[in-house]
This record gives sequence, structure tokens and C-alpha cells, in this order.
Amino acid sequence: MGDATIQYKCPACGAALKFSANDGELKCDACGNQYKIEALQMLAQSDATNTGFDWSEYKEAFGTGETLDNTVVYNCLSCGATVQTDATTAATHCPYCDNEIVINERLTGGIKPNYIIPFKIDKKGLKDKVAEYAKGKKLLPKNFFSEQVMDKIMGVYVPFWLFDAELAGEMDFDASSVKFFTDSRYSYTKTDHFLIKLNGKMNFSKVPVDGSTKMDDDLMDALEPFDYSQMVPFDTSYLSGFLADRFDENPDKSLPRASKRMLESATDAFSSQISSSYSSSSMRSNRMKISQAAVKYAMLPVYLININYDNKKYRFAVNGQTGKTVGELPVSKKRKWFYFFKTAAITAAIVSLIAFWLFR
Repeated sequence: MGDATIQYKCPACGAALKFSANDGELKCDACGNQYKIEALQMLAQSDATNTGFDWSEYKEAFGTGETLDNTVVYNCLSCGATVQTDATTAATHCPYCDNEIVINERLTGGIKPNYIIPFKIDKKGLKDKVAEYAKGKKLLPKNFFSEQVMDKIMGVYVPFWLFDAELAGEMDFDASSVKFFTDSRYSYTKTDHFLIKLNGKMNFSKVPVDGSTKMDDDLMDALEPFDYSQMVPFDTSYLSGFLADRFDENPDKSLPRASKRMLESATDAFSSQISSSYSSSSMRSNRMKISQAAVKYAMLPVYLININYDNKKYRFAVNGQTGKTVGELPVSKKRKWFYFFKTAAITAAIVSLIAFWLFR
């Protein structure tokens, strides 16, 4: 199987290398040298002969009922310390020497990802995107996204299933057309009712569904879209300097979520076609079915932000490729009352001014 962990070392000084989202290269903080991924691939102790995740091979090797142990222990190759992780961690850092660790056996063989989208937003870019997200939100608590909070954030490669499928079948709609006309005496309304039957198919490519039960599904869905044109074949070099999880929910369990998304898209497309031609419409029945489903395994870049405020946890996510930021923002009670009284004072002043001019 090879070594359980990988650590990328600078050929010049031996210090740990980290992937730079800003440059797209591996960078040494100690001596400042940078290296292209391609130049260092020969040094990586990865499973270079395997083409990546295959759904049918995965089922044969692991079965659909695969379970994972809770914790696994590894030794840091730099300082020899024992590093404990959960069973889905694929990349982490040593808490003693802070060197980056990629857990090779989580990302090889039948569970090696097919693709990865490298981080494009670095820490500085992350702060700018979050500041832009918070800009203009007057009721947000002051310093909610503090420097201390932002400095602790780590980028995470989240496991995603990318589904391809064909959706075909029929949909029935009740529709009506309303016309108005008048004569010299009366106004008339004429309503015609129709039963519309539509038959068609839609092909879907790379519909994303996160494969980690740790991730909030709504947050992950809201981070879309990712730019697939920047997706590259998976290489462990991109993980250095970031955290990463391997999937803990297999494709069979994730397919219903993908199917639902496809069905909703098809329903919207068919419904919009009907609504553009009739005054009103509603779906009567839906007989669309998924077929020819296929899936690939990809690692997509995400920054996760967790902040506790007023005894409540607020969770945010930032697309590490595009910078799109999503999450629920709290309301500062002090600022809420400040703006309430400020608005009330302005309103009272305007009313008093109007009364003065009316009754002087």
C-alpha cells in the first residue's frame, strides 16, 4: 500500500511545503522557494497508477454498507509525534511541529478522487470576501468577523459526488387561458381550461452533492456554482497546507439528493414553458425517471467559519474558488435599539417640523 502519510519537503532546505492558492504552486515559507506541482509529482509517494474512483469497483471492494472506525493514529514524518485523526480525515497538520500531513491511504486505490479544484482564494482574499459580505449590514455586531477569528480559519477540501444522468418521461399540467372583452353593454371574461401533456428528456452533467455528513447540506448547496473548467486530475500535492476529508456517505445514499435536484430543474424548465403560454398552470402529475446514472469523486475547496455569539453558533462557508460567501448573520441588540431610537427621533423631528409649519 505504501506509506500511510505524505509530507512534501522543500528540495532546497528541507522545510515543509504548502500549496499557495494565490500562485497555484507549492511554496516554502522557510526559504521562499516555489515549485510547480508537476515538478514535484515524482517525489510524491502516491498511487500514480490508479485512475481514481470507480463506482462499480468501489461497490465490489467495499460494498454499500461500508463503515468507518472513529479514530486512527499516524506518526508525523517530521518530528515522530503521534497524530490522532478521525476515520475520514485525509489531510491535516501536526499539532507539535505544525508540518502538513496528507494521509495517503485515504486517497489511493478505489477511493482516490478523480478530480480536484485547487483553492484560488488565499487568506487575504478570504478576509476581503467576508468583509464585502458583511458590508452595509448595519445590524451586524461590531467586530463579529474579528481578525482573531479570521486568522484561525483553515481551508478544507470537501468530498463531493458529481453525478451525470438522463431524466426522461412525461409531465401533465392543468392550465387556463383568460381573455377579457367588452361590448356596448357588458364586460366579459372568458376562461378556457386545458390538460397539457409534455414528453421530453434532459441530460445532466456533474450535479454536485457533498459526500460528508459533517457538512451542512444547505451551506454546501448555496456555495454553487463551482467553475468546472478549473478542475484538474487529483493530486495530493494540492492538499498540502489545507485540511481534507474523505467521504463518509457513499454515492448510493447521495443519489436521491442529486435526483431530487435534477427533477426540480426539469420541473422548473417544463413549468416555465407552460406558464409563458397560459394565464395560469399547475402540475397534475410527474412521471419523469432517472436513468444512466454515473458518478465521479471530486475534492472542492471550502473555507468554514464557526462563530459563537450570544449563546448561539453561527456557521458560514466561503467558496475557496470563487469567494462566494453564505451563512446566517446575527443581529446586534444594541445596534438594533440604536437604529430604532434613531429612526424614531428623526420621524418625531419631521412630524414636529410639519406641525410647526401647519399650525404656526
